[in-house]
Amino acid sequence: MKLTKILMASSALTLAGSVAFAESHAMESPVAGEPMADSMTLVSWGGAYQASQQKAYVEPYLEMNPDVTITWDESSAEAVAKLRAMNEADNLTWDLVDVVASDAIRLCDEGLAMEVDHDEVLAPAPDGTDASDDFGDLIVSDCFIPQIVYSTTVGYRTDAEGWTGTPEDICALWDLENFPGQRSLERRPIGNLEWALLCDGVAKEDIYDVLETEEGQDRAFAKLDEIKDNVVWWTAGADTPQLLADGEIVMGSTYNGRLFSLIVEQDQPVEMLWDAQVFDLDGWIIPEGLPEERLNRVMDFLWFATDTQRLADQSKYISYGPARDSSAPMVSMHAELGVDMAPHMPTDPANSENTFLYNYEWWADYRDDLDAKFQAWLAQ
Repeated sequence: MKLTKILMASSALTLAGSVAFAESHAMESPVAGEPMADSMTLVSWGGAYQASQQKAYVEPYLEMNPDVTITWDESSAEAVAKLRAMNEADNLTWDLVDVVASDAIRLCDEGLAMEVDHDEVLAPAPDGTDASDDFGDLIVSDCFIPQIVYSTTVGYRTDAEGWTGTPEDICALWDLENFPGQRSLERRPIGNLEWALLCDGVAKEDIYDVLETEEGQDRAFAKLDEIKDNVVWWTAGADTPQLLADGEIVMGSTYNGRLFSLIVEQDQPVEMLWDAQVFDLDGWIIPEGLPEERLNRVMDFLWFATDTQRLADQSKYISYGPARDSSAPMVSMHAELGVDMAPHMPTDPANSENTFLYNYEWWADYRDDLDAKFQAWLAQ
């Protein structure tokens, strides 16, 4: 599995410059010269991640195409529901949508995302390697164009009062005696149910087998019941960093890139608890049914925005691993802070001693049912 390859190869992030990107080898997109729309609406997640996209490839693309305007919509968390609604209304207002892998699989299965030939619509690596080989098995769907590997992990205040010791594993979330105070967890079942079962004694390799059963689901919710009264439930990735910065919680989950921004850029008294970090993938899908000129603009942008250099550039602004093999050796220092990015990557060996590989295919099958069950549990 390519996630394993990324873990093993993460030390390559320190080898900046060992692979030179030859601009002379860059080719035009397959739709160059075709009629294209002069605007696009891109859908993403806001915050530090969207800012990294803006800096790494949107701004350079606009410099090359000054007559084009790009508008951001920060609705990726609701992408499935909103694309379903747009399809029902026959009113497609989005051009390119950033989603997690499990949502890409769902949208592809429902015919709401366009299938693509990755070797036709994406640039090859600088050495000529086809895009499909460069991205490898991170291409988990015919509709999915990977960008980054990230993780959901936990941050905690280093100055919390009344604590006994320092959190060392994910089950510190449940240890109210030694680590009293409010926590934050995402308002969705993904990640929370896996952590709950881990901390209830289920072996990592058995998590999804247990979670497939009614008894296993009840067991996970019963474990979450133990801390439910001490949890603030978040819906936006920026929530936990803000709650930590304000001292309203003592620990909470969010995306590792958000915590990097809080710790390194804002210099807050916070540390990351990497134990059982949940690895996931994020990337683009093209909504099915775009008019030709809008689709041509999207294709032209994608060719540029997902090439080796651009994905490497994105990792200079946020601590997410680029999805292309050829990008990893090109990342080293933060573009603005001069900070070595390798120790802040979820794939760094020191951070990845005990990871949890999120099963996006499983969640594509069970997400709707468990979403409903989770919301019903919250309302109890």
